[in-house]
Order: sequence, then structure tokens, then C-alpha cells
Amino acid sequence: MTSRYSTDLKLELMVTGENAGTWGDKTNTNLNVIQQAIAGFEQVTLSSGGTLALVMSDGALSNARNMVIKFATASIAASTICTIPNSIEKFYIFDATGLTNPTNLTIKTASGSGFTLDAAKIYAAYSDGTNLNEISLDTLGGTIAAANITGTIATSQIADDAITAAKIADDAVVAAAIADNAVVTAGINNDAVTADKLANTAVTAGSYTTASITVDAQGRITAAASGSGGGGMSEPTRYSTGPTSGTHTASNNSSFLGAFLYAAGGGGAGSRANQGANNGGSGGAGGFGYYSAPISGGATFSFGVGGGGSGGNPSNSPFKPGGSAGGATTFGNFTTNGGNGAPPTMDNTQPGGNAGSAPGAALTYNQRDAFVGGSFGGGGPANTAGSPGVAVVYENSGS
Repeated sequence: MTSRYSTDLKLELMVTGENAGTWGDKTNTNLNVIQQAIAGFEQVTLSSGGTLALVMSDGALSNARNMVIKFATASIAASTICTIPNSIEKFYIFDATGLTNPTNLTIKTASGSGFTLDAAKIYAAYSDGTNLNEISLDTLGGTIAAANITGTIATSQIADDAITAAKIADDAVVAAAIADNAVVTAGINNDAVTADKLANTAVTAGSYTTASITVDAQGRITAAASGSGGGGMSEPTRYSTGPTSGTHTASNNSSFLGAFLYAAGGGGAGSRANQGANNGGSGGAGGFGYYSAPISGGATFSFGVGGGGSGGNPSNSPFKPGGSAGGATTFGNFTTNGGNGAPPTMDNTQPGGNAGSAPGAALTYNQRDAFVGGSFGGGGPANTAGSPGVAVVYENSGS
């Protein structure tokens, strides 16, 4: 009977009485074949874009029988295939560390499927007689213990989204492991940052009255103190009639000041003594205005309140002497101008003086006495002095 060969390793299976005188040589050949399958190593050369078919011959040493197949250094620029024979069941190690562009190489059985390389590394695989299967951690299952990892696992070795929240132990991520500016607004859930997670500032907890507050660019209060800032009700802090002058000192807890300023009226012109007192013109009314501005508590302001212009003296001649202008009323940088005196005239004419102005005033009003009380700033009739000016000041220093 003629010898036959095993399916997987192609060993010669001899029958009784066969190979007389050569049985020992045949046995030694079988042992060499077994050794090649268990511990054999062979380097093979790929041709980019081609197919390399590994073979396994009956009863003879062959490249497909080796345990380790190493691919010689080469650049795989195009799709390339390496095949092993069909119908054998065997374990392989493929060394692709010398390849450039290894992702263009597929290793498979001649008629079945296999796998495409993903890097220049060493691969383990087995043939089940139909297909060639890569052996990976996914195939093996289980885990790699920390003691079996040498060195570190680089970022490039971790797949995107591979580390899930369930794989991170509570309190495992410390501040030193978070890069500066790594946590962006989109990475923080709404209402996730509670008050106890915010660092303390220099502000002492408590209630503040009439507070002085400092806020930084992030909207945090970095300093706070009970102060003397205003904000209370407005109340009068000065009522001065002319002529007078001096210095006004604001209350310490004021932050806003308003002033009603009324300049003095001009004097009336003198009349002709033989034609009655009304023969002369009246002086002009003083300027009136309301002014306001923010201030600092305790600030000082110079002020002056004008006196009324003098009236012209009666005359026995046709000439009627004019009255003098009323004095201006000032408060700090605010000024209202006095009314002009009635001009001198001849004969029976009675021209009056021009009214004073209030440049820059926030408010002017004809019924000015309603704001200041009494009778101020009016122009004098013939032969009479004008009314004095008045300054009424309000501050928000009230409670």
C-alpha cells in the first residue's frame, strides 16, 4: 500500500511493510517537518501590488509550514496579498515590523478570508481550514493586569471614545491631571457648579448697608464694605439769599447734588420827577436754572449769590438814568447770570432790561418762585433795585 499524507502538516503516513530500508529516513523527515511546524522561522519577500502564495508540500520542508513568517523589509505602496494553503488547521505568527505602508497588505487563505494589517507590528493568527483568523484581545477576552504593562500607554494607542465614565473611578481625576483651560463651558452641566464648589474671595459674608462694592471682570464681588455712599432721599442742605458767598461742604453720605440757582434782578431806570414813578423802565429778571451732578461725600464747592442791581435815581431833566445789572449766582461750575438794569432813556419811553440767562441748566421755568420760595431775582420797577438772587441746594443724604 502506498503512503498517504496528513491533512494539516503533510506528514508521510507509512503503512506496515512499506519503505523497507528507508523507514528511518522517512521518520526523520517527518520529525523535521513537525519541528518546522512547531518552531520554524522563515523570511519571505513581498512584491508591492502582487500576491505571495505560501505553499506546503507533502513530506517536505515548506514555507507555509513554519510557525513564524517574517516579511522582509519592503514598502507596500499598493494592495498586496499573502496567502496560505486551503484546508489546513494551524497557528501562525506573522512579523510585519519591517513593512512600510503595511495597511495595504492582506493575509488570507487561498480561497477564504483573512485580515488586513493595521500597523507594522507582530500578528498572531490561526487557520481553521477555511479562513485565517487574527488573534487579538477582543478574540481572547479577559483583561491585561497593570503588572503586565511595561512603560505607559500613549494617547495614540487609545481609541476615540474608548474610555467611558464607568471606567473612571470616583475621585480618580485630580486637578493636576486636568490641563489649563481644558474644561470649557460646554463641558459643564447647567446648575452643576454649586456655591460650595466656588473658592472663597476676600469678601466677608454678611449684610452691608450703603455698601461700597468692587466687581471683577467675571462678575464676582471681590470687595465690599459698609460705606457712606448716597442713595437716600433728597433733602435741602443750603438756602442762601444774596448778596452772599462762601464754601458749601457736602454731607459725607451724599452721592448726588441738585441746585436751583436764581440770579439777582436788574434795577429799574430812574423816572422824571415831575412825571411819576412809573416813567422809568423795569430791570430784567435774573437767570434761573436747575443743575445736578454726581458728587463724592464731603466734597466742597465755592458759591456766590448775587445782590439786586440798584435802581436809577429820579431826575428833573428829560434824561432818565438807567439801573444797574443784578449779580450772578454761582455754585461750583454752575452759573446763572443777573438781569440787566433798565437802560437810560429820554422823554417818555420806558424800555426794560433784558433777563439774565442760565447756560447749561437742565431745567428753566417761568414760575421760578415755585421752586425757591419767596420773591427773588425779579427786576426792579422805576427807581427801585432788583430782587436778590438765591441758591437752594439738595443732596441725597436723607434716609
